[in-house]
Amino acid sequence: MAVDYATFELGDFTLQRGATLRGAKLAYKTFGELNAAKDNVIVYPTWYSGQHYDNEWLIGEGMALDPAKYFIIIPNMLGNGLSSSPSNTPEPYNASRFPKVTAYDNVRAQHKLVTELFGISHIRLVVGWSMGALQTFHWGAMYPDMMDLLAPFCGSAKCSRHNFVFLEGVKAALTADAAFLDGWYTDKPAKGLRAAARVYAGWGFSQAFYRAELDLTAMGYSSLEDFLVGFWEGFFLPKDANNLLTMLWTWQNGDISDNDLYKGDFQAALAAIKARTFVMPGQTDLYFPPEDSASEVAGMPNAELIPVPSIWGHFAGGPGTNPEDVRFLDRKLRELLAS
Repeated sequence: MAVDYATFELGDFTLQRGATLRGAKLAYKTFGELNAAKDNVIVYPTWYSGQHYDNEWLIGEGMALDPAKYFIIIPNMLGNGLSSSPSNTPEPYNASRFPKVTAYDNVRAQHKLVTELFGISHIRLVVGWSMGALQTFHWGAMYPDMMDLLAPFCGSAKCSRHNFVFLEGVKAALTADAAFLDGWYTDKPAKGLRAAARVYAGWGFSQAFYRAELDLTAMGYSSLEDFLVGFWEGFFLPKDANNLLTMLWTWQNGDISDNDLYKGDFQAALAAIKARTFVMPGQTDLYFPPEDSASEVAGMPNAELIPVPSIWGHFAGGPGTNPEDVRFLDRKLRELLAS
């Protein structure tokens, strides 16, 4: 089968929590051309369960992320099924034995790709949605002198306690299926995947979205049940449960200060982010609410809080679901890149 991405060999990659992924791989896709000065670079990490093609809605001719102007790199998160993941790693680190991966690990791997493969020392912008935003914040804190601009949208620099609890529900649904077999399944745990989808459905979109029946009028589903099955179960069923659990752990343990640089001092990590930053929470996002973003922005020296005025909840940020939200984000990114 033809693939539309390349693979960077990370070699023996030692993870923050102590394991070594031998023969580790980072899948990535690029758009546009790297200019001679190597200063037209945009890094755009993937999100929970998403792969590079799920990011492409924000890239296009005449858009802020224009491949005619910029060299755009989309690195796939570890655990997402394309980069090293439970589903594609050989024994003994296969399936549920796949090691714990942090956002710090992901960004260190991406930094190797950017610097070693492409010889890039300066980045114009790092941008990402949801867990992509978590990685964007990590880029800013881990390599503060490397980029001009950051644009994390619908995400956070640290997983909140409430967000952690929501993810416990997703985890419980995935692992409760008898077919899950502690992660050693041969047939996919479809009941668990369908259950996780329904847990997610109450969180991904806002109360106002459901009140306005946008699942019917804007997304074309014929009933609420049709939306739950057609959209949400359809979204989760193709995915690998162990991959989802790996990325879920990465998300729950997301924290820009949880490393040797900052030793758990979250305020110091925020204060270290030098890049001009637009932090763009969804106005009605249920797991990354604007008040959480406001407290992060308060600790950053060069950041603005710009809520996305939308009732689409977390999906105000992606993946290209509501055209109005896409236009808003594109406009703000254009403004940021012009600065």
